Amino acid sequence: MRLEGSIVALITPMGTDGSIDYQALTALVEHHIVAGTHAIVSVGTTGESATLNVDEHLAVVEHTVDAAAGRIPVIAGTGANSTQEAIHLTSEAAKLKADACLLVVPYYNKPTQEGLYQHFKSIAEAVPIPQVLYNVPGRTVADMSNTTVGRLAEIDNIIGCKDATGDVRRGAELIDLCGDRLVVVSGDDATALALMKKGAKGDISVTANVAPAAMAQMCEAALAGNFARAEQIDQTLRRLHTDLFVESNPIPVKYAVSKQGFTSNTLRLPLTPLSEQHRAVVDKAIEPFV
Repeated sequence: MRLEGSIVALITPMGTDGSIDYQALTALVEHHIVAGTHAIVSVGTTGESATLNVDEHLAVVEHTVDAAAGRIPVIAGTGANSTQEAIHLTSEAAKLKADACLLVVPYYNKPTQEGLYQHFKSIAEAVPIPQVLYNVPGRTVADMSNTTVGRLAEIDNIIGCKDATGDVRRGAELIDLCGDRLVVVSGDDATALALMKKGAKGDISVTANVAPAAMAQMCEAALAGNFARAEQIDQTLRRLHTDLFVESNPIPVKYAVSKQGFTSNTLRLPLTPLSEQHRAVVDKAIEPFV
């Protein structure tokens, strides 16, 4: 698959009782296809992977793949801090016909760089599906170095890296290091365009949940080298890029999508709904897109 453009880190819609709302999930997939989103990440961080059990996790991936029906690539979030668990999730996602898998740096247990290399190498060797590395040290504590990513880029089915460090200079160095061996995409909406100017091929985006058409158009302009147009569009999204993070993701974006009428404002503990003090801020940011 081609890893590029606006790749929505899709929320997992839930009913008021906390159960997964598959009807709303179908509607969201259709909404993104119509809006021009280039790919969907199913059950990533924004999809509340941390609070779904394994059966639910795989059921959401399966439903997303079925709803997409080959019209848009689906990348399944299958990372874990246990290598064997990540292999299991990745293997199951491959059986469900996901187009690729997104694998986050193992969290909490703080592996060394060699441990990170062996972790991702083991998954890639166990499951031949295309795989995208995901480095987000603000959440995982462990931080995968560019050197380690460069080593992993030698493995054929590791096709990309989501750089969610928010450090454009570091992301640019990764792009230079990996060349044509691996595609780099941003995982930070606020700096995504800046990284695309350095050669990143797209953005795995929280903002795209709320403004899918604008995010798709911004990425298309940047990929075409029309950075003036991309800047113009990105300016309309700046408040979303910042205000969808006034509390931990996906708390604000779940609220925002509920205001658009797609789902209830329900999350699973330990996440709680957006606090009253921040609702006016998010309401103002999403106003052009409601």
